[in-house]
Amino acid sequence: MPWAAVMTRNDTTPIARGGWLDALRFIVASLIILHHFQASAPVPLAEGLHPVFERGGFLLTNFFLIDSGYVLMRVYGGPVLGGRMSAGDFFLKRVLRVAPAHLIMGLSLVALVVAGTALGAPPTHPEWFAWDQLPAQLLLVQSFGVHGGLGWNAPSWSISALIGCYLCFPWIIRGLMRMRPWAALLLGVVAYLVANEITWALLGFPVYQMPMRFGFIRALPLFFLGMCLAWFAQKVWISPRLAGWAGVLAAVALAGVQHFDKHALASLFFISIIILAAGAVPVTRPSRLIEKTAVVSFSMFITNEVVRIAWFGGAGVAASRLALPVSAQWTLWGMGVVAAFVFAFLFHHWIDDPIQRLIRKGLAARGGSKAVAAMPRPVVSIDG
Repeated sequence: MPWAAVMTRNDTTPIARGGWLDALRFIVASLIILHHFQASAPVPLAEGLHPVFERGGFLLTNFFLIDSGYVLMRVYGGPVLGGRMSAGDFFLKRVLRVAPAHLIMGLSLVALVVAGTALGAPPTHPEWFAWDQLPAQLLLVQSFGVHGGLGWNAPSWSISALIGCYLCFPWIIRGLMRMRPWAALLLGVVAYLVANEITWALLGFPVYQMPMRFGFIRALPLFFLGMCLAWFAQKVWISPRLAGWAGVLAAVALAGVQHFDKHALASLFFISIIILAAGAVPVTRPSRLIEKTAVVSFSMFITNEVVRIAWFGGAGVAASRLALPVSAQWTLWGMGVVAAFVFAFLFHHWIDDPIQRLIRKGLAARGGSKAVAAMPRPVVSIDG
């Protein structure tokens, strides 16, 4: 590979909407829905097709955690370090991005369980709706060792963990942005490997399999790796042609290793290459369709578990009472997957986006917070 294809210089490719980063955001959010819904099929996809439908869930979470660090670093790193956005304003903006939708869906699930129980249709798995688990989840503290967070809208643990990462973000960039890009890249890799060894030694888990109550410990090394990738991408120009081929080959390699087994570290390497490559390919002709589908990905993430519980609660009753054949059960399952996408798009356009517009307007009205409201929304991250 000629050195000219990868060199340190200041005019690296900026990230922009409507390109590969946005496309990846929607693709991975879609796969998360499929991962959560596969076990509700008449024959779980992990049993009938391939185990990757079950075990691959950790990869999708890894992608979004790394990607969140990558995008937030590229969008907010300079403003935060340069003083144009305070650490408090950054944290406020990020929390206000995730908290309203999270609370709406959490309380909606509570209303669904209460109403269903009152009407004589309680949850078929009541252990997933233990009331002592709910407070920590609604307050988004379940990833910090606080009791709670199992069941209910369980995927929200990653939002909880990211809030801890937001707190660390301003302090990390102070040291990271003083480093040379290759050193920062090496630090990100080494930090993850060291964290993995520490969790194995002290807790008996690899870092990517930490229990939900330790979700922050799982998320921070991945988020930090994403920040290191971003700093590298801001300082090292990568040929778009090289980036395109690297992204394609890394995606093929990721699918290949996952066909055989989990291969967590190798998969993490390929995910990092995919994100770096997607950020290095210029968006010369941004797609409005890709942008519009991508901005819905946070709604897809935060709503799909609630849709799954509601849909298959009713579908299970219908299948048993009407003695539906397997073909009809598969039809119901497919309709449930479609319903998750439809609900997410409606939730985004009717609820989440209007709320966020009001929040941005409110932040702009606050003294000293105009810069917060004016900052562009991240191109790709789990939290919109």
